Amino acid sequence: MIRRGLHLMLYLAFALVSGCDSLPGKPNVSQRPLSPIQVKEFAPLYADNCAGCHGPNGSSGAATQLNNPVYLALVDDVSLQRVIARGVSGTSMPPFAISEGGSLADEQIAILIKGMRQHWPRLQAMDSSMPTHAPRAAGDAQRGAQVYSTFCGSCHGADGKGGTKAGSIVDIWYLSLTSDQSIRTLIISGRSDFPHPDWREYVKGSPLSEGQVADLVAWVAAKRPEQSVTLK
Repeated sequence: MIRRGLHLMLYLAFALVSGCDSLPGKPNVSQRPLSPIQVKEFAPLYADNCAGCHGPNGSSGAATQLNNPVYLALVDDVSLQRVIARGVSGTSMPPFAISEGGSLADEQIAILIKGMRQHWPRLQAMDSSMPTHAPRAAGDAQRGAQVYSTFCGSCHGADGKGGTKAGSIVDIWYLSLTSDQSIRTLIISGRSDFPHPDWREYVKGSPLSEGQVADLVAWVAAKRPEQSVTLK
């Protein structure tokens, strides 16, 4: 009798547990939200991890315009993977790879890169005058002063502190949160959402050369405070 009662109790317990999945209002397996590591589609990955800084469609954000065709032609997949995975030290770009303390698996980072290439246009043909993404040689700040005066001063002002068309590029807060590579990338690729010219458009018919870009970066970087500014 006791054994029969025990069997009955076990049966009832099993029935109750089995019936939980059919309780009113409880989502089935297909309706349950995915955990972050399970997300394998570009749109939600981008929205959750990138849109806050780079804009909802890769533009109009505080950070680099990712849907810029010139930018996508300039930066290769290896560089994109490195920046997304490891972040950029000393800037507002954090590391996203799980191995670096972030929340994204390598597969998810690859999906983001592939999605950027598929969803946003690239230049149809590479311009042979385009400087390289990584500098080939260090620039010279003194030469950069002349490059700045010729190509940038009309918008950013004679001293870089802002003009009638564009703001300051020597502001200590800006320089404390951006890297030399970010400055170089902006000079070359520009930002069509601001708009900011790319390397071909500063002076009509006179694209910036590899050396001029390096010198200009050196001039801007020389305005960076020697010690990092502490944000309070």
